[in-house]
Amino acid sequence: MTGLHTLSAEHLRLAYEKLEVISDLSVSIPPGRITVIVGANASGKSTLLRGLARLLKPREGCVYLDGESIHKLPTKEVATRLGILPQSPIAPDGITVADLIMRGRYPHQAWFRQWSAADEQAVAAAMTATETLGLATRPVDELSGGQRQRAWIAMALAQDTAIMLLDEPTTFLDISHQVEVLDLLTDLNERHGRTIVLVMHDLNQACRYGHHLIAMRSGSIVAEGAPGQVVTCELVEKIFELRCKLVPDPVSGTPMIVPIGRHLGAGAARTRTGQPDAAEMDGLRQPEDAVVAFSVPAWTEGEAS
Repeated sequence: MTGLHTLSAEHLRLAYEKLEVISDLSVSIPPGRITVIVGANASGKSTLLRGLARLLKPREGCVYLDGESIHKLPTKEVATRLGILPQSPIAPDGITVADLIMRGRYPHQAWFRQWSAADEQAVAAAMTATETLGLATRPVDELSGGQRQRAWIAMALAQDTAIMLLDEPTTFLDISHQVEVLDLLTDLNERHGRTIVLVMHDLNQACRYGHHLIAMRSGSIVAEGAPGQVVTCELVEKIFELRCKLVPDPVSGTPMIVPIGRHLGAGAARTRTGQPDAAEMDGLRQPEDAVVAFSVPAWTEGEAS
């Protein structure tokens, strides 16, 4: 597996019937890196991902996979280089987890060669990585939301493509499994050079795990680059209409967004707790504590000063 495969788009116009979502958008995905697309609901994130994955044909413009128009390439050839996990995929009725994951190997099979040892190994590795071995015989439609999401991610992993596109892959997962999935994708990127493109809502996770951010609003890219270079309070307010403070993530050192909100402004801490106690005041006075003291009283008092 290499990270040399390329994916880009020029002058895309994407629409659903009469509803135009994206107009004249050009983008180049950094090969061998983790790119995260962020933005508010209805900003065009998922539409862009669908356009890049050939799930939505552009009205104008073109998507290029390794320099070739993706819509002119055979479907099976595209599927050996690029995998997509869309939002809320639907499994065939009654299919088991093992059968679903095995379908990820379809692009690698030919009429003269069916199931192989390599297929078996890829499926087993995907199930081990996503902790779905214990679910192998269970029907997908009987799983919890989190279990179902892990099964779909396992199928995408079994496809074993150089480029992976995932639309909100941590949806339905508890925080522990969210971190496990994102760590797994990081491992795939670092060890195998896979190019990974994610749509995410959690800005802090996007900053922690993404090498490259694409921030969208109203179908346009308003900023892109390394999280530490492009994420600012002004950008967060522009794309999410949310006031915030930025602090260094105490684990990764990447930007961490601390929302302010309407009920967490000046005086909110005193309304909730009376007067700040000595520990809270010490936290306000010590700059080195600011990174780790994320309590509401500390930040609201800091905002008030």
